[in-house]
Amino acid sequence: MFGILRPCARHSCPSVHEAWRAHLCGLCLTLRDRHGQLARMATNYDGLILSVLTEAQSRAQPRTQPRTGGGPNRRTAGPCALRGFRSAEVVRSDDRGARLAAVVSLALAAGKIRDHASDGDGIAARRVAGVPMRATAAAWASAARRGAEAIGFDTTVLTEVSARQALLEASPGRALLDVTEPTETAVAAAFAHTAVLAGRPGNAESLREAGRFFGRIAHVIDAVEDLAEDRARGAYNPLDATGTSPAQARRVCEEALHGLRLAVRDLDLEERHLVEALLCGETRRAVDRAFGTRAHGAACSTRHAPAGESPTAPSGAPPDGPPEPLGRPPGVPPGIALTAAAGAAIFLTCGLYRPPWSTYRSAPWHDRCFCDRCDCCPDCSGCCDGCSACSDCCSGDGCCGDGCCCGDGCCCDCGS
Repeated sequence: MFGILRPCARHSCPSVHEAWRAHLCGLCLTLRDRHGQLARMATNYDGLILSVLTEAQSRAQPRTQPRTGGGPNRRTAGPCALRGFRSAEVVRSDDRGARLAAVVSLALAAGKIRDHASDGDGIAARRVAGVPMRATAAAWASAARRGAEAIGFDTTVLTEVSARQALLEASPGRALLDVTEPTETAVAAAFAHTAVLAGRPGNAESLREAGRFFGRIAHVIDAVEDLAEDRARGAYNPLDATGTSPAQARRVCEEALHGLRLAVRDLDLEERHLVEALLCGETRRAVDRAFGTRAHGAACSTRHAPAGESPTAPSGAPPDGPPEPLGRPPGVPPGIALTAAAGAAIFLTCGLYRPPWSTYRSAPWHDRCFCDRCDCCPDCSGCCDGCSACSDCCSGDGCCGDGCCCGDGCCCDCGS
């Protein structure tokens, strides 16, 4: 799975994390039910925001139900290894928001494979070994187009991203915002369509604006995270190509974050807490992670050190930096074939399987599983003593930027 919206299982509001998991698992099962088992590999964290937005606009929850809990579009899913073999309430696969999230996820995954093939990067670019991946990409693109037609969405704006991006990358003298424009447009179209599905046309323009800002942030974060690797391979990177420094890229993200918060505030929603927690709080954390505001390994180690023990950095990580990338051997690589097979196994098991050379090999399952990975958000425990103090958890603009919750489990519902 990939994406930037990954709520921390240990420190985010429990009801928010449970609702997020319901949409994540619902997206995965929608891909399975409508497009086959292999399509579950296209599950990504960011696609599920479309399911969240559709539900937040279309369903008024009775007061007797938890504000971010179950509802009429939920079903009970069976035990899954990625949930520790527990059953869970998940979004139904016939839900329109989940179907939109599924077709967008398929289209984006197909585009990503085609990008690797055209760039001569990875297995997808190989003449013989890459045939199955390229065939899968074509099948996913066709499935996304058929699924989108059924809910009135045009995937052309998604499939054209790669071609438009390639033209921009081949044109010198472009500014960073020129390069991010195709991604912004595609995300804006997907966000705006949730208003159509939910019957809230008045939200379309604000959602389009929110999508543009979110797409800009996601594109810049991807460029920042890939910068070192792209330089080592001599590959294209938007920051180097446009002469944008990391500090300038950070300013672009900060401005986009501000615009995103304002756009979310303007939305007419039945339930806004999960939307704000993801688009305000988790997007902020994603920017902090990308630009090194918090050291992932050191922060987690500090937070989870047993009482009486001094915190230490995780094995294999420098004291002030993140751990080694998942699945990378500390010494000599075991070979391309074995590394590729191990990477596929890690992906298919959502991180539960780790090869012998992985630094996470002996870690508990909740540390290995991508769904439960702590992304070092602030420890919210004790930030509120009761619901009367919930306003203390909120940022000055009325948005729940830090995702804190009250001590009695009542989530701060700022701005609603």
